[in-house]
Amino acid sequence: MKAVFSMWGNTRMIILTAVCAAVYGAALIAFKTALPLIPGITEVRVGNIFPVPFGLLFGPAGAWGAAIGNLIGDMLGGTLSPGTPAGFIGNFLLAYLPYSLWTTWVPFRLKSREWDPGKVQCWVLYFLVTFLAGGACAVVIGTVVDAFGMVPYTVLTKIITVNNTAAGWIGVILLTTVFGFVRNTLHLFWGEILEEEAAHQPLLGPAGAWLIVLATLFGLGGQYFFPLEPSQIGWISSLLILGGSLLL
Repeated sequence: MKAVFSMWGNTRMIILTAVCAAVYGAALIAFKTALPLIPGITEVRVGNIFPVPFGLLFGPAGAWGAAIGNLIGDMLGGTLSPGTPAGFIGNFLLAYLPYSLWTTWVPFRLKSREWDPGKVQCWVLYFLVTFLAGGACAVVIGTVVDAFGMVPYTVLTKIITVNNTAAGWIGVILLTTVFGFVRNTLHLFWGEILEEEAAHQPLLGPAGAWLIVLATLFGLGGQYFFPLEPSQIGWISSLLILGGSLLL
């Protein structure tokens, strides 16, 4: 997670963060009242096609952009609430996990920072990390919102997971369309902008990735297998997801 903080010393990454935040925030605001699911809490988030491609293209800048963009959407879209800080963290993870898992998830051994539509492994990994990122985001947000008594954990996590995953999967069209242009023409691919030391994968990265996988699955389906309250499952899963993210 070193690059998440060291990127603030890189002017291009800061600019990319601002651009991602503006695009994502504007997309969220545009559909805030058009397609509500739970008024004041969540809606059909068409704008969620952006975070996963942003993460894979711009790395930590995409993650900060998604978090700040969601905050802008809440502030200007009339959905600012006690759950907004959790939304900031959840949307950060929505873009951060795809890019960080991309090079650390052991079973696929892809070890490539770049999206290659010609490789089946890339497509499989994209759909899997999108689901995991969407689920992790849902668990974190659902846990906090449930704690405030706003929406039950089991209801909100399902809605957010489906929302995030469906939009993220559609986002593969955006990623495939613009990746070559961003990478080869604009030279704004995160792996080329950050110094090698900042982009280096940590030794415990694979352990963190697996911890996130297990914690997300536990958070989404643990109530069906363990005699725990949904809120307990949510807090346990959220802490494990955050812990795993720190190891990436």
